[in-house]
Amino acid sequence: MKLKNIAATFLMAIVLMFSSCDPIEDRDMLANSFDPENIELEVVQSTSGGNGLSLRMNTEGVTGYWDYIINETSSDRVEVIFPFTGTHTFTYHVTTPYMPNNDPGTTEFIEKEISVDITQLDQPLPDAYYKLIGENLESKTWVFDGGPEPDGRLWYFMSENDKPEAHMNPWWNAAGDCCPPPDAAGRMVFDLAGGANYTYYSGPDAEPVRGNFVFNADYTALTIGGGAKILGHIAQDGNQNGTDDGKLQIMTLTEDKLVLYNPNSKGYGTGWTWVFVPAE
Repeated sequence: MKLKNIAATFLMAIVLMFSSCDPIEDRDMLANSFDPENIELEVVQSTSGGNGLSLRMNTEGVTGYWDYIINETSSDRVEVIFPFTGTHTFTYHVTTPYMPNNDPGTTEFIEKEISVDITQLDQPLPDAYYKLIGENLESKTWVFDGGPEPDGRLWYFMSENDKPEAHMNPWWNAAGDCCPPPDAAGRMVFDLAGGANYTYYSGPDAEPVRGNFVFNADYTALTIGGGAKILGHIAQDGNQNGTDDGKLQIMTLTEDKLVLYNPNSKGYGTGWTWVFVPAE
């Protein structure tokens, strides 16, 4: 009887030993939490064709962010007052990795798009648009507040770096003293005809360079993009008074003045300030 018990115990030990060698695998952890084909996007408009938009990603188990042209927001739902008419495509970028065939060795990130037709601006835009583009959003042209020759005034100058409160204190009054930029007689035009359009002219008879513009979320910065640059942008020999991404801080934006500031000019180690007024 004793020998039988010993043998049974020995066999049980062997079974347990081999059982413990089996890999422990949580099959649920290796499964996708969503199917890309089932991701549901929705845009709810304030009125038919209106510019008040509610962007919604309605699928559980998915996280990501919306790219809605004028900004990006990490949320499943975003409320937007869109600033221009036309047909526009918004993108939801899924940040939850997707595993084709549930293979953890291969992952990809899914993007889903949805288009919307905006035929009317029935919701008032943030005040910054009316100041930059005009009371009726018709378009507005801005020029330097001085020049184009040196005139002793402050409209394009080197200022203190990383000190926005001192943006109007010149370290070197470049344009006023001696050295206006080559495009000092140029102009910039902002409009919302089907997009946030920016057009640059280097001089009175120059060909247009077309780009775009965007405000940041709280309207304290303006970015010029699409291949165009701000008036007075200079980049040479590793020095640059503007920025690589075209983003400048808005220090003043009223109906009759626009003051922009770069807190860190590459190469110069200073700030730089631009002062513009509407063209007459």
